[in-house]
Amino acid sequence: MKQLKDCSGVPLPVFAQGKVRYCEFADDAKPVGSVYLLKVMVRNDFDDSHEPVAGQFYLLRSKKSGVLLGRPISVYAAEVVNDSLQLEFLILKKGAGTEELCTLRIDDGIEIIGPLGNCFPIPKADDKVCIVGGGIGVAPVAGFANTLQDETYDFYASFKSGSYGLEHVAAKNLTITTDDGSVGVHGMLPAALTAETLKKNHYSVLYACGPTPMLAYLQKICKEAGVQSYLSMENRMACGVGACLGCTISTSEGNKRCCKDGPVFDGAILDFTPPKNKPIRLEPLAENEKPDLSVDVAGVHFENPVIAASGTFGYGSEYASVFDVEKLGGICSKGLTLQARGGNTGVRLVETPSGLINSIGLENPGIEHFIQHELPGMLKLKPVTIANLSGSSLETYVEGAKLLDATAVPMIELNISCPNVKAGGMSFGMDCASAASVTKAVRAVTKKPLMVKLTPNAPDVIGIAMAVREAGADAISLVNTFQAMAIDLNTGRPVFDNVRAGFSGPAVKPIALRIVYDVVQAMNKLPESERIPVVGLGGIATWQDAVEFLLAGAAAIQVGTATFANPNAMTQIIDGLSAYMKSKGFKTIADFRGKAQ
Repeated sequence: MKQLKDCSGVPLPVFAQGKVRYCEFADDAKPVGSVYLLKVMVRNDFDDSHEPVAGQFYLLRSKKSGVLLGRPISVYAAEVVNDSLQLEFLILKKGAGTEELCTLRIDDGIEIIGPLGNCFPIPKADDKVCIVGGGIGVAPVAGFANTLQDETYDFYASFKSGSYGLEHVAAKNLTITTDDGSVGVHGMLPAALTAETLKKNHYSVLYACGPTPMLAYLQKICKEAGVQSYLSMENRMACGVGACLGCTISTSEGNKRCCKDGPVFDGAILDFTPPKNKPIRLEPLAENEKPDLSVDVAGVHFENPVIAASGTFGYGSEYASVFDVEKLGGICSKGLTLQARGGNTGVRLVETPSGLINSIGLENPGIEHFIQHELPGMLKLKPVTIANLSGSSLETYVEGAKLLDATAVPMIELNISCPNVKAGGMSFGMDCASAASVTKAVRAVTKKPLMVKLTPNAPDVIGIAMAVREAGADAISLVNTFQAMAIDLNTGRPVFDNVRAGFSGPAVKPIALRIVYDVVQAMNKLPESERIPVVGLGGIATWQDAVEFLLAGAAAIQVGTATFANPNAMTQIIDGLSAYMKSKGFKTIADFRGKAQ
């Protein structure tokens, strides 16, 4: 594909396939392994102006990627090698996408879109140039510096610790600052660069890229010193070519697209108004201080808020040889019915991108068998045992509850949300009246704490939550799976015998989170004495997911499908939650629960 240019001679973006030629961590970056140098070779039919212009970026995505979007990475260096273009990128390992890029190996395939965005304007012959890079923002400005004549500019590089990305810098004066004093001047950028510095050194133009607070500071001192500034911005983006409008930033000239109108902007027009919501943070806990992860739900004490979801964990013993199940806060049993069930016929599982469709059909040995054979083993485990009760009629729910009430099981989860049965299950949870009737009937025959599991497929989830609360529920768990289907391309028919089945997994998390947030918000409008706790579930796979649900107001969380992909998911969530609380200074879950409300 021939490289095209716009009227100004700036290369236009293309989609290309590349191969990794080098991927190793930057030696001087601290902590070690936090920043990587990635070199990619792209074969193409180039004209005489094929190389990206300093300041531009590419969307990078591994061909074996598990993420949806390419990650915008600024060009650090570029050169022609034989008939290919070698692109170099400095990448800060921060999230799932950048972590994938940092773990690429030689000859791994990589997809790129670019070069994207505008470029740094070339300084005039008489300009006194100041270049500033902060952290990973050093990469694009170092690439820009490499296009200038040696020793025609001063360069300021600011890092938390260590330094990197300065190999191409040939400044007249190079100043490095580090927060920890490990290299150069001890302190942040203002320790070396102020409005007075700009005036004293007679700078006429400043080019910079780095964290937003640093850029806001530079805008301020440039205004005070009367210095023209060009600042390279970043924002989350999807297309990279200006089509989706997802990366707009606020300026005095209206919204500007970071990918197309930028990333380089005249610093004077940028709006750095601080966000309304400040980070929630206390002083970090002491090194020897451990946060208390315990929670109480409907009077039942859990050592931590992580509960294995029904239908995904058997009865606890199944995973005992895989990881230490004793670390969990609770375990919900497989869905139980009064009589044994054989479950659904035909195909039962279909994998989808970031999800799983299941049509198990509540196969289980029946409540009496559970009480005699499975329950004793569950009760011997440290996590709280929760019996998940389902039924095909009001009578079977009631009879099942009576049997469970006579046992030592600490809590019953009333399942009125299973989408995989033709009778009972979700049919009870689709409207307020039927949900209330089954809850009231079960409440009348058991003194056990009763948690009602709701479906996200109901037209009025909040109304149903309030209905079961009034009917005697002590807690609510939501959401169960979303109704979905799959079609066999060979037969042209639905894959599942029941046509519809239950969809779960990471893909549903944002929707499940919204529903939990809405129900908690509605609950909080009631007098405190009338509220009942909400246990959140749906697509939770990481500790970050769990924290989001807790911030939304969930009293605890359940994890299901994630265990199939990663058997250690729940213990990793517990460890991650503890580390998060310690770093933020939260001593208990209550310190941050519901902060998003």
